[in-house]
Amino acid sequence: MDNQSIKNRFGIIGNSPALNHALNTAVQVANTDLSVLIAGESGVGKEVFSMIIHALSPRKHNPFIAVNCGAIPEGTIDSELFGHEKGSFTGAVDSRKGYFETVNGGTIFLDEIGEMPLGTQARLLRVLETGEFIRVGSSKVQKTDVRVIAATNRDLLDFTQLGKFREDLYYRLSTVPIRVPALRDRKEDIPLLFRKFAADFAERYKTQSVQLDSGALQLLVNYTWPGNVRELKNIAEQISVLSTEKNINAETLHRFLPQHNGASRSMALVASGGSGVSPVSTSDFKTERDILYKIIFDLKKDMNDLKQMIYDVAHNQGYTPVDPAASGNMMPVYSEPDMNPVSSTYNVSTPILLESNTRHEDVEETLFLADREKEYITKALKKHKSRRRDAATELGISERTLYRKIKEYDIQE
Repeated sequence: MDNQSIKNRFGIIGNSPALNHALNTAVQVANTDLSVLIAGESGVGKEVFSMIIHALSPRKHNPFIAVNCGAIPEGTIDSELFGHEKGSFTGAVDSRKGYFETVNGGTIFLDEIGEMPLGTQARLLRVLETGEFIRVGSSKVQKTDVRVIAATNRDLLDFTQLGKFREDLYYRLSTVPIRVPALRDRKEDIPLLFRKFAADFAERYKTQSVQLDSGALQLLVNYTWPGNVRELKNIAEQISVLSTEKNINAETLHRFLPQHNGASRSMALVASGGSGVSPVSTSDFKTERDILYKIIFDLKKDMNDLKQMIYDVAHNQGYTPVDPAASGNMMPVYSEPDMNPVSSTYNVSTPILLESNTRHEDVEETLFLADREKEYITKALKKHKSRRRDAATELGISERTLYRKIKEYDIQE
């Protein structure tokens, strides 16, 4: 079966090199029993790749089950995966088979593997290495023949350094790693995806398919898509249902995109001088917050340059700075020099920050922003009870950036 047939079968749209490489790897490894670790951001379609591997493997006629490790409470995940005996814990009124027992001979897909507790990780490692497991509350060793495919939107290597993920399990799972690219990393596929989704929704809702003009298409491609394919599909559905116009321009499309992106787009225009010709691409910055900080510091630098220019002009014309404390003014001023009767008609008293004060203000401004950022991160972590993924989502930054900031500011969770 060629790649295009596989794409058609599983609804994969796109021809970017990164996507094709991930698909080729999945096809090549499917016929083996090797463990596979699929990495990629939320919404890129990692589960589809696990289904491809299972469907093209010798196990295709046996069970396949997908388990979201992040959705199972820590106290019950061992029971879900490995089963339990009657009376092994409160509420265990009967014996129960776990997934590794019921899916024997098939494939189990462990999504969000980075959320798995350390104790469960040790049990999983034993299954991978020996094919053995023990039910909760039992001492009997049981055998299973299950292929494990794991997926994560976290950086598991960072987790191993933080002691949150077993290093031996990481290397055991990632025998064959597959990285599914984010949507912003395969921009050439965005128009194809949108057209497909728009056509599907037009058929579903018995309406005309929406069309994007060149400006709307450019805006669509330049958007960062933090929710990836899932977010693009949602936007296509909203436009198909809610828009009264079927020929969509950039202004109309902009109303359907999340507002934080609108802010980043405006800031990109500001950073380009307001011309709108060469806006700063958001791919040059990790987050919209980085763009905001850059603009603030650029504006601050422009103000400091202006102050320095006025200072130099005043100094060259003989004006001298007056102590603000002595004058009762909060800011330094410049008094007039000795002038002839003609020039003395000028009454110049211009408030100007000295260069030394400018530098002091720069430091204060930087410290102020850092304090605010630390405060926001601390509040987000407290609000989400130290669930870093949720906190990162609310802050609009990547989880890796959040971990770096926690370490940088020495934030205690």
